[in-house]
Amino acid sequence: MRDRHYLAPLFNPSSVAIFGASEKPQAVATLVLNNIINAGFAGRVYPINPKYTQIASLPCYPSLAEVPSAVQLAVIATPAKSVPAILEQCGMQGVEAAIILSAGFREAGAEGARLEQQAIDVARRYGIRFIGPNCLGLIRPDAGFNATFASGDVAPGNLALISQSGALCTAILDWAESQDIGFSAVVSLGISVDIDFGEILDYLITDPKTHSILMYIEGVRDARAFMSGLRAAARVKPVVVVKAGRHEASVKATVSHTGAMVGADDVFDAALRRAGVVRGMHVGDLFSAATVLSHGLRAKGERLAIVTNGGGPAAMACDKASDLDIPLAELSESTLAELNNQLPSMWSHGNPIDILGDATADTYEKVTQTILGDANIDGVVLLLTPQAMTDPLAVAERVVALNSTATKPIVTCWMGEKQVKSARKLFTDHGIPTYRLPENAVQGFGFLTNFYRNQKLLLQIPGPLSEAQAPDTEGAQLIIDSVLAEKRSVLTEIESKAILAAFHIPIASAVVANSITDAIVVAENIGFPVAMKIYSKTITHKSDIGGVRLNITNAAAVQTAFRELLESVAENSPDAHVDGVVIEPMIKCANGRELLVGITRDPVFGPVITFGTGGTAVELIADRSVSLPPLNRLLAADMISRTRVAKMLDAHRDKPAAAIRDVENVLLRISEIACELPSVLELDINPLIADERGVIAVDARIVVGHYYNSQRNYSHTAIHPYPAHLSEEAMLTGGVRCKIRPIRPEDAELERTFVEGLSDTSKHYRFMNTFRQIPADMLAKFTQIDYDREMAFIAVVTERGIEKEIGVSRYVINADADSCEFAIVVTDAWHGKGVAHRLMEAIIGCARTRGLRYMMGDVLADNLQMIQLAKKLGFIAKQSRDDSTTLTLRKKL
Repeated sequence: MRDRHYLAPLFNPSSVAIFGASEKPQAVATLVLNNIINAGFAGRVYPINPKYTQIASLPCYPSLAEVPSAVQLAVIATPAKSVPAILEQCGMQGVEAAIILSAGFREAGAEGARLEQQAIDVARRYGIRFIGPNCLGLIRPDAGFNATFASGDVAPGNLALISQSGALCTAILDWAESQDIGFSAVVSLGISVDIDFGEILDYLITDPKTHSILMYIEGVRDARAFMSGLRAAARVKPVVVVKAGRHEASVKATVSHTGAMVGADDVFDAALRRAGVVRGMHVGDLFSAATVLSHGLRAKGERLAIVTNGGGPAAMACDKASDLDIPLAELSESTLAELNNQLPSMWSHGNPIDILGDATADTYEKVTQTILGDANIDGVVLLLTPQAMTDPLAVAERVVALNSTATKPIVTCWMGEKQVKSARKLFTDHGIPTYRLPENAVQGFGFLTNFYRNQKLLLQIPGPLSEAQAPDTEGAQLIIDSVLAEKRSVLTEIESKAILAAFHIPIASAVVANSITDAIVVAENIGFPVAMKIYSKTITHKSDIGGVRLNITNAAAVQTAFRELLESVAENSPDAHVDGVVIEPMIKCANGRELLVGITRDPVFGPVITFGTGGTAVELIADRSVSLPPLNRLLAADMISRTRVAKMLDAHRDKPAAAIRDVENVLLRISEIACELPSVLELDINPLIADERGVIAVDARIVVGHYYNSQRNYSHTAIHPYPAHLSEEAMLTGGVRCKIRPIRPEDAELERTFVEGLSDTSKHYRFMNTFRQIPADMLAKFTQIDYDREMAFIAVVTERGIEKEIGVSRYVINADADSCEFAIVVTDAWHGKGVAHRLMEAIIGCARTRGLRYMMGDVLADNLQMIQLAKKLGFIAKQSRDDSTTLTLRKKL
């Protein structure tokens, strides 16, 4: 079934076997068994232990083979050495999923690692998917399923929690019980050697009971699946992530705990930003996020109003808003006029709205109602301190009444304890987020604004991308191959600049001279002043051994510099092999800014693009932003804006603005290198000089290593880049040339024009709708695709130098991860010319390469052209079980 998610046996099992249950009340498996029974699980439960015949009033079986009916899920809480054999039992009996609670695997040393690999091998042989080992387990409160050894009750709700730490799960669950916060799912991953974050997220995306997701991460095993799942989830549901391991000491702790890979923290931050995810910096942020997200609140903007009966709490709230870049709303003239009528003359006359210490419940009600009606305000934080003339509970009752009809989020903070306790409970009972501290209340609203910002960013439409000059990827790879064949890893400056030139990055030309005479001739041809650098395949950092001379202005100075360079190398690096001296022009730009652009390799996320201030003091200045490839122009501009050097690129004093678009172009080209040349491990352009006329790479250094990838699936990148190699030219009926290529975000306007220009009949066949204008969210969904999860090919022709889309085909992988669903539409004027056939061939070939087994699609029974084409391509048509007007097309790939 294409709608049945392959993790359904884990999240919604019909039957469970528990290995290790006993009459010992504190045994882990016994606690799990009791939790499953007490939670009210409706499915069948089978304790497995050869020592007993009955446990907890249930028959106990000596092995899985003795169980009278099929089992979907196994929960294993036995010593590590027994786990591989138990999985073997499970595989032979057709168990589909497992939860391995047992510890003693990789975290226990070499023997544990060996047992872990055995368990993985057995599970893969039988197709068993499992979470763990060394985890707390899984809870589905709505289904009455609690397969953990945690104590306490977990209420149903709309919040999902995924954590690598079982201890943190228990702490959050204990806190949530006191706050009446419920969960749709709680998943403790433990070491996560099989099922990881990406697949859990993939399940929760389509889970109707999950509205928001909280995650605690210590490390990531599969960066591609992680990013793909995060990006997909964040499009439809708020996701808040807290990660341990921001500093060296915590990195050591997390590695010893889960054995997971931990990369640079700024790279992880960039990954979350790229995914549209909200990041919390400490565990308290998970609690703050749970408080506000569990109530299903959503903001439609980010402008905040603060109402308070005390100046101090308001000042703290304002500081936090500034820290989080949350703008304080500017009150409208009509709102100010109303507040002047409602409040004493000494009120603050602005935002924050200080309604003074003697504010009554009536005052709070009137002011809150007024500001909720202000179009300039998107949300309200209400602060209250228990002063003599203020009744906290009475105010809370008025707020509850207002909230029942409010269309904007209200977040409350009743400070204190004894006098405000009943008011807080009232808020919790009525689903209004409430906090003890003003900073936390503002942070709670901040989670809503961040989600709003992320969704707004996702709907941004990049401008058209002109057909840039294609890079000479093959030539660049030949250079790298020759370097690796010589058993070198560091390219010379000449070789590094050749790679840059292959990707059309402007470089300062460089010529190698083998004698003083050659050097003088080259310098005269280039024109003074010049720079001279030692040329050696064995010297990595030329400056460290005195191998650089700058600003050489005449032939005599060339002669002197040549000798000095050789002498310096002989003295400081006597074993180095010198191949000559590089002569290049001395780049002098009166208005030049020195930048650094590069690629680093993160142990988790792979290639990372870096940008910042360049020059000799780059380590001291430490001005850099990072982003994961692939970049588009919007992302490149964002990278630049997040550095201090960005201001230097603007016009200031007597300097004109630098050619910022050319700087963006270099970042885009560097992104291409990161994606297309997986052998490049490190790349530094320092400096890249930018002025009003353009940019030029003065010096470059590239480090390479062996990388084998015959399928060209970009497995070295955390995000699947644009698969340019899938583009092809096609000849249509009538001799018309057409390009079939994957869709890209910059095609948004092309796609809009195409879809809105379709005939009503074509729209009806494709969308079951005849809309006039395509909604922005649908347009973003069509063009900003995750090439890991789906694929879309467009057919374009060029008319009068302008690209025109004439057809599109796409597939999306189904929940079973084994099949995909396709759709296709061709504009009416191009019917019968072979466009649809070529587009279908493109997605069929791509799905087959992806490893999918079936392609299917639903088509209206009167769409005879589509049905005829599908049959030619090998699809089998059957009447849909759900709709008599629809046929289901299916093809084995």
